[in-house]
Amino acid sequence: MQKEVSKIYKTLVAGGEVSLAVLDTTALVKETAARHGLSPVCQAALGRTMTATAYLCSWLKGEESSLYVTVAGDGAGGKISVSGDGALHLRGNIAVPDLVLPLRADGKLDVGGCVGRKGTLTVVRDDGEGIPFVGTSELLTGEIAEDFSAYFLTSEQRPTAVALGVLVSPEGVCLGAGGVFLQPMPGASEEAVSYAEEKIATFANISALIAEKGAEGILKEYFAAENAEAREIVFRCRCSREKAASAVLSMGREDAEKLLEEAGEISVHCHDCNTDYFFGKEEVAALFGGGEKK
Repeated sequence: MQKEVSKIYKTLVAGGEVSLAVLDTTALVKETAARHGLSPVCQAALGRTMTATAYLCSWLKGEESSLYVTVAGDGAGGKISVSGDGALHLRGNIAVPDLVLPLRADGKLDVGGCVGRKGTLTVVRDDGEGIPFVGTSELLTGEIAEDFSAYFLTSEQRPTAVALGVLVSPEGVCLGAGGVFLQPMPGASEEAVSYAEEKIATFANISALIAEKGAEGILKEYFAAENAEAREIVFRCRCSREKAASAVLSMGREDAEKLLEEAGEISVHCHDCNTDYFFGKEEVAALFGGGEKK
């Protein structure tokens, strides 16, 4: 059985005046959901944010460049944090991963209730050129797509039409996730801007289209695009046992040994991938050079 792979496809449309990106992030959302035990509404909220972050990461200048997104709203799900790099390695989390909310009146997941409609969306981008760029905008709806569209306009001064979605089965399995981004190029004509605004309305149910046709199908059927550049998007965390050991060392020997006496071991938790690293007495003693403290 072929392994599912998340991808981003990028090309130019409207006579080269509009940059188009179509993303299929189904595999990315599935792995994130499995790692964090995400409820359906949290899959939708975090999955949409990760999809938008993957798009932002695709513009980074080098693989070592990094990007960090936080959505801090007043919703029941708490803060969403997603980080990635120029190699399109992403990871993320939501504060209340098992949140359950009633469906909206239209039968859809209440992402706005999970995220909140008051708060901020912040992007920190580091291209290794000295001072990182920090952009912040106010949340509009908490539905994520509208919020990122507002961010692009107010913080990047680049009007961008955005469609994002995550389709989850009644059993809680992600069936389709992804997005479409239409960004007029600098100096684009009014016709090109109108094209982007009108075209995005086609993708009100983008997650269902991803599940049915895939990103390549959307490119061909809706944009007649045959030669889009494709790149893989991968869930990958930067945590490691070595970094966890450094965290134990940063506690200092006295505090580390006190914690060992109380709990019998020291655990270091990574929120991005929900991994725990455990250190017993012998390992802790070795980290601090062995022997008894003086």
